[in-house]
Amino acid sequence: MIFSLALSVVFLWSVNGYAYDKIVKIGLNYPRTGPYSVQGLDQIRATELAVNEINSNGGILEKKVKVVWRDSQSRVDTTISNVTDLIDNEQVKMVFGGSASNVALAASRLCQEKRIIFFGTLTYSTATTGTHAHRHTFRECYNAWMGAKAIGSYLKKHFPAKQKKYFYITADYTWGDTTESSVRHFTGTKDKERHKGIKISFPDATEKEFRKAILFAGMLKPDVLVLVLFGRNMSTAIRQVKILGLEKKIQIIVPNLTLGMAQDGGPRVMEGVIGTLAWCWQVPYLYDYPKGKKFVESFVKRYNRYPSTSGACAYTILYQYKQAVERAGSFDSSAVIRSLEGHNYVSLKDEQMWRKFDHQSVQSVFTVKCKPEIDVIKDRFHLDYFEIIEKMTGEEAVRTREEWNALRLNSGMPIDLEKLPD
Repeated sequence: MIFSLALSVVFLWSVNGYAYDKIVKIGLNYPRTGPYSVQGLDQIRATELAVNEINSNGGILEKKVKVVWRDSQSRVDTTISNVTDLIDNEQVKMVFGGSASNVALAASRLCQEKRIIFFGTLTYSTATTGTHAHRHTFRECYNAWMGAKAIGSYLKKHFPAKQKKYFYITADYTWGDTTESSVRHFTGTKDKERHKGIKISFPDATEKEFRKAILFAGMLKPDVLVLVLFGRNMSTAIRQVKILGLEKKIQIIVPNLTLGMAQDGGPRVMEGVIGTLAWCWQVPYLYDYPKGKKFVESFVKRYNRYPSTSGACAYTILYQYKQAVERAGSFDSSAVIRSLEGHNYVSLKDEQMWRKFDHQSVQSVFTVKCKPEIDVIKDRFHLDYFEIIEKMTGEEAVRTREEWNALRLNSGMPIDLEKLPD
């Protein structure tokens, strides 16, 4: 409730010396409830932090930012209703947020129709900037292909497919499908007779369904268990792994990790799990990124905990939108899109780039291993979960233009995004 009031109330008097008589509305469609609510909480916290900073320093083109939020529940029908309301009734100039890729695809499609910019915040399906890419959509986070290429590089060296057997438990929707496909591609585990898998319903999977899948995996005795699950679904499944004692015999892989997921699983359960992420709070300190350090310290001061990838993406998006609008000198969607395309930026880590042809943020990817419980709990917040074991550059991780063109053509899609109306 604190966050909703903070983000919803409009103040028209001065803030830190800036007098505001106009506002600009931005829409946040995020999972306040549902299986990805932990990731959603981090998004709204970071959003509140960024908005307060921006409004304390002149707003955007001298307009005060008001964020209007809606709960996506990680459901497509709810998202369509939310985004329609945000654009048609609230008249927002931009929409961002979300953690489920089916939700992101729905928001992206609708924003394209209504010519409003959409920033994918935590959407890892390759489709978001691949087969379903749109001119009005930008993805700030990395994607399943990039994460899979990074973790595949590690797994091929330590768990080669010709010698080791893999098993996949996968959320049955676009993110799960494209992530499993990408990991299979980069680990050489495309042979589904040898490297079997099972699908889990989304978003309404039950604990019984997870237990059944884990029991089946245990019967097959793989060397590597790949949990293509996210949010609370991942933590539910991995606790079943721990109950059955499978982690003693099997290497657990979670292709896309966040701090919230690790915390939800708990340090004893997560110990030794390997995954990838685009950012975690340790990164700015290990690599000396000043803006990242400032963000972490501001977040800690406000919320008494560290931010995760989800919060970092939301925070970065708001600043990227602000800067693009100011470069364009306008809130007009077409002008802002042109300002973003091909733009290099430094936010909370090393340099990133909004790639012009697909609007993917090209960025570094980190492969991480969850630390032993004793190391996690030494931290003041008990949140020192990740040891960074490898780093891959964005240019190395991302699909090439040739690969992207082939993907689009094979899907019957043009190799250029939509033309702008002006």
